[in-house]
Amino acid sequence: MTKSKAQTFRCAVEATLSVFGGKYKAIILWHLNVGGTLRYGALRDAVPHATPKMLAQQLRELVADGLVSRRLYPVVPPKTEYTLTPLGRTLVPIVNAMNDWGHAYLASLGVPDPCPEDTPPQNPDDDSRP
Repeated sequence: MTKSKAQTFRCAVEATLSVFGGKYKAIILWHLNVGGTLRYGALRDAVPHATPKMLAQQLRELVADGLVSRRLYPVVPPKTEYTLTPLGRTLVPIVNAMNDWGHAYLASLGVPDPCPEDTPPQNPDDDSRP
């Protein structure tokens, strides 16, 4: 992001959403946090609803914003790996909070959890869940 663009924001939330508010960006960040360094094919499998063009675009934007690093190996066929940068790791608590909230929200709707293996432990004294 350019400094001139950053100066147009009216609040910090707007700046945050401009960096990781893309349709698949938070999901990509979550998978990179859980899976560590991932190749493009693994990310494609992890985000099956994203078209290859959209996934590539979202990854390019995350790289350009300094949240993800891209390493290209000069082999045939090309091998590309993606990893969270230190700046990208600062978003992990936010993405984890989104994950926790999503589990609670699905439970409140009575919808089966699509990924129960990463459901946080239940705290009966916690009233912050929806």
